Amino acid sequence: MKALIAGAGRLGTQIAQVLSAAQNEVTLVDRDEDRIAELVSRLTIRLEAGDACQADFLEHAGALTADVVIAATGDDADNLLISLLAKRRFAVPRVAARVNDTENAWLFDHRWGVDVPVPAATPLISLIEEATGATDTVALLRLSKAGVNVIETAITTQSRAAGRTLADVALPAGTVIATVIREGQPTVPTPEVRLRPGDELLLVSHTATEQEIHAAFQ
Repeated sequence: MKALIAGAGRLGTQIAQVLSAAQNEVTLVDRDEDRIAELVSRLTIRLEAGDACQADFLEHAGALTADVVIAATGDDADNLLISLLAKRRFAVPRVAARVNDTENAWLFDHRWGVDVPVPAATPLISLIEEATGATDTVALLRLSKAGVNVIETAITTQSRAAGRTLADVALPAGTVIATVIREGQPTVPTPEVRLRPGDELLLVSHTATEQEIHAAFQ
């Protein structure tokens, strides 16, 4: 599945990480160039800086071939416009949009190209299932029904965890390593696994922030 996600805030980034971990082709876009630059070193998905409210940029980002577009910005007006462009201009089969203000919920329907309106309070698990129409993509999140963060971090030559075993890395409380992806293949994260530059780790946490987890490895 090809997914285009507009909005690289915490929600959009988590959705992108989960869909990417499930072997989907994901593009994450945001108009904040600094935010995109920050994510480049942490995510292995396609990242683009630009305004998703502009049709030309949406086309550049892959709207013509997307199976699903998820408008996950913090602005309802932007989410509606992105949804309308995705559905009317690019005929995207499935469009989901986050509803930030409940008073605007009545606007999020087929008239604006929205197939799946998602209230901001919707748990991440339900949001992804509703947006993509697939429950198997979020099997990892079934470890918990609420408050779960799926966070990805990559090991580089500059990472302090490079050359260390997983047993040597002090993880934040409430955090487990789901898998280590090495040369494109998932590896069972036993304590003896020694991290190498190029490794990607997928972690699940109930309490830790992205910054805390990245600090443990970087």
